[in-house]
Amino acid sequence: MRKNLIHLVSANTWGGPERYALDICRQCVADGWRVRVVTRDAKTIDSRFQEAGIALRHAPLRDYPDIFSALILRNMIRHIPQGDGIIHVHSYHDAMTAALARKLARRPDIMIVATRHKARRGKDSWLRRRVYRAIDRHVFVSEFAMRRFLAAWPDGNPPFDTSNFFVAYNSLLLSEIPEKPFPEPEKGPITAMYRGKIKPGKGLETLIDALSILKDLRLRLRIAGTGDPDYTDAIRRRAQARGVMEKIDWVRKDDNPMQHIREVHFGVFPSVEPEAFGMTNMEFMACGRAQISTLTGGQKEFVNNGVEGLEAKPADARSLADAMRLLATDPALRSKLGENALRTFSQKLSWSIFISRLRQIYS
Repeated sequence: MRKNLIHLVSANTWGGPERYALDICRQCVADGWRVRVVTRDAKTIDSRFQEAGIALRHAPLRDYPDIFSALILRNMIRHIPQGDGIIHVHSYHDAMTAALARKLARRPDIMIVATRHKARRGKDSWLRRRVYRAIDRHVFVSEFAMRRFLAAWPDGNPPFDTSNFFVAYNSLLLSEIPEKPFPEPEKGPITAMYRGKIKPGKGLETLIDALSILKDLRLRLRIAGTGDPDYTDAIRRRAQARGVMEKIDWVRKDDNPMQHIREVHFGVFPSVEPEAFGMTNMEFMACGRAQISTLTGGQKEFVNNGVEGLEAKPADARSLADAMRLLATDPALRSKLGENALRTFSQKLSWSIFISRLRQIYS
């Protein structure tokens, strides 16, 4: 088993892929591996890895072939024992940098692993084909994400080997998984929660419109997340115009998402764009909370309508409002869906299942 691991994390904002990388690093450190992370010197990223005691290096990690970053990475891998190194990347431009560093170091034994966190078609260009071929292990966070990637070659014959393609569902490195759902709040109104990026495509316009249909209910909405300030202002103006601003709690700092989830009754995820996986869907499942989702992508592989949650039609405020009304007024249904969700998380999405699958991929 290889035990020298380098993660390239080129984002400058915190999100699902960054948490994914951090959890893997924490686990590998606990297992006695030598783990290092290369970042772009972004404080919001660095601080979390530093708190976990992960060794950091900085590099530009630009979007185009980056010689300087490749040289830094070359110097990091050239002294790794033969057959003992892994570079794990989370974007294809970082895979390009890793492949260049491996060539410069003359270390073909270094394994490059790339996780695909997006639900997009691959690119059939000369350069991308070379990058895809250079990757030793392609990891997709859902079957849906892998199918979307391969849709770029509808004849079913991509110009590279797909035998090294793997699906490994995301998970969460938690201190413990509850045996039963966390109890609902004892006081206050029924509260729904959206958690995630505040950006176009997430269906927040639909959510605001659905809330305006439910003015007769004693229902509050918590929106937790950050995003583009102009877009956030537009969503706030929409809530003001619909007369529901006073029914919404806005949470920017979300360092303890599991605690926020315990304080609400159900989750709402009205995305109109295909989601590769749905990390926040899984977080609610891990807490035993019911949810409403548009199931636009990978979520449908572990959230079933009427089993772990309810489905709403994308960009359909009436459909979303009907589902929200049902969960807000039926505690028995919330309880049943929450119990099923926690059971599915434990049986299909637990950290032990994920890390066992990743170890197989690494080895």
